[in-house]
Order: sequence, then structure tokens, then C-alpha cells
Amino acid sequence: MNMVQNQTVSEPHRPRNGNTAVKVSAGHYNYESMVQRDSHIMDVTPSPMKAADYFFVPAVLRGLGTTLRHCLGNVGRDGSNKKNIWVVQYPEQKRDDRSVLDGGQERSTFRGVHRLNRDDQGREKCVACFMCSTACPANCISIVAEAAPWDDREKRPLSFEIDELRCIFCGMCEEVCPVDAIELTPRYEVISTSRKEMIFDKEKLLELYDLTIEDKPM
Repeated sequence: MNMVQNQTVSEPHRPRNGNTAVKVSAGHYNYESMVQRDSHIMDVTPSPMKAADYFFVPAVLRGLGTTLRHCLGNVGRDGSNKKNIWVVQYPEQKRDDRSVLDGGQERSTFRGVHRLNRDDQGREKCVACFMCSTACPANCISIVAEAAPWDDREKRPLSFEIDELRCIFCGMCEEVCPVDAIELTPRYEVISTSRKEMIFDKEKLLELYDLTIEDKPM
């Protein structure tokens, strides 16, 4: 259905400068002239090929020159030529040790594996409100709640599982948590031999809190 069929448009008024002013019943709008000028036109016609281009000789030589420049620039430098290719000799070297401008990683804002935070009494801070699992776009968080034995909350998680292989590390769970119970840590070195090991339960998430509290304080 045409949404503007009931609007009344008056005759266009043409000022001396050549622009067109159109009056619409919903408001007044001044449109610049739609006349095409030579300065508005860009010629995208490809230039004709030269005789040498039919054999692709110049393109091949330019490609080989780029390859040789990178190869010879790293000879004897073990990939540490900053101006050419700066290779990270992992695990002896890590991106955490470099500045962001040099291709490094800002560890304080990196979103790695999750952890469940503890309160001052060593208890999990999670109140099993299901906000994180509801907001998760990947549906990788599974929570089973139970009644909490403490007076400061009604529920706590009986089980709390995150599928790290399914997670997209968007940080939505961290943003929506009302008690700051779940956080993404700077840790990215996670090794497993099966998919089952990458499903972190509550005990694993609390263990990660103990391991990463120095890297990312509360």
C-alpha cells in the first residue's frame, strides 16, 4: 500500500538558483536540485589493456616482488621484523605483552572463558534469576535453581553449566546479571580432548574465579 497517496504536493517552486523546493502537507522540505552535473559523474570504464597485460607478466612480477620482499625482510630475524611480519613466538611470547598499537591484546577488556564470582563469605553470588540464560543469544547457559539456605536471597543455582564451544563470547550474560555473579575473564588458553570437557559446571566456574581473581579483580 502506498503510504503517501493521501499527501498533497503543490507545484514545485523553482528559485533563481536552479534548485527545486517541494512543499508537502506533512511539512516543508527543501531538496537540492537533482540535475546531474559533470562533477557528480565518475568514469569507471576500465582502461584498455596493454600488450604486456595480455600475458599477465607485470602482475606476476609484482606479486613475486611482494613475496621476496617479505621473505628477505625476515631472513635472520626469526619473524621479529616489526615493519614487515611480526610473528608471535607462542607460547614464549604472547600478544598480551605487546601494546594494542603494535598488534597486541588489551587483557583487561578481553572476553575469555567465564567464571562465577564469590561474595565476601565465599559463596557463589548467583541468585538463579535466569537473566543470563534468557539474554544469551547462543542458548549455551543452563541453570537449575533451588532454595537458598541463606536469608539474603531466595534461590541459588543447584547446577550452572556453560557450553564454551557454543558460546560466542558476546558478554550479554555479564551485562544483564543484576548481582555481578558471572564475568568473562582474560583467560583464553583452554585445552580439552572432548566436547564434554568444554561444558563448564558450577564447580569449574567457581574454580576459574579462584584462578583469575588476580588477573581481573572484582
